[in-house]
Amino acid sequence: MKRGLLLDDEPFVLKALQRVLTPAAAHGQLPQLQLDLFAGPAEALDKARHTAYDFVIADYRMPIMSGVEFLRQLRAIQADTVRIILSGQADLEGIIGAINIGGIHRFIAKPWDNDALIAVLAEELANRETRLENGRMADAVRVERGSLTAEELERRRLEALEPGITQVNWGPDGAVLLDESLLDAPEARHK
Repeated sequence: MKRGLLLDDEPFVLKALQRVLTPAAAHGQLPQLQLDLFAGPAEALDKARHTAYDFVIADYRMPIMSGVEFLRQLRAIQADTVRIILSGQADLEGIIGAINIGGIHRFIAKPWDNDALIAVLAEELANRETRLENGRMADAVRVERGSLTAEELERRRLEALEPGITQVNWGPDGAVLLDESLLDAPEARHK
């Protein structure tokens, strides 16, 4: 199952994307999907700090933060995530920024063609799997040569599964400091 983050400040666009991608997965055009929909970039970034995504489709123009800035920040958290940007109003400067700053994999114009969107996503997910496999093989060689420890390899694997899991904040007295936002999360509450 692949996990995707959809970000657009217009709820009808999010629902339209969901209506296109969900049946495509059910009919085998895409892998099975779990989609998280967000209308705001701040909430999406908060979720991305603790949830690994295989792909992100984000709007280019949003009121609080541009899609390019969102993807730049997401890339710092999850470098291997496929990043696709949607835009109904793109200029050359915006496209260049999306590529150079956001590190996007594809730029898709609104309104999009459903079949083309599905084909692009399927291709980019396959490319991602190839890149990840190449990375795993390169890491295995590094471990074999001694330039990467088994512990570092495991740390990378854990970070890929759960972003931020290996990062520990220490207090001046040596105590482990917890992220208070996690304590308020619904999954952190005891039933």
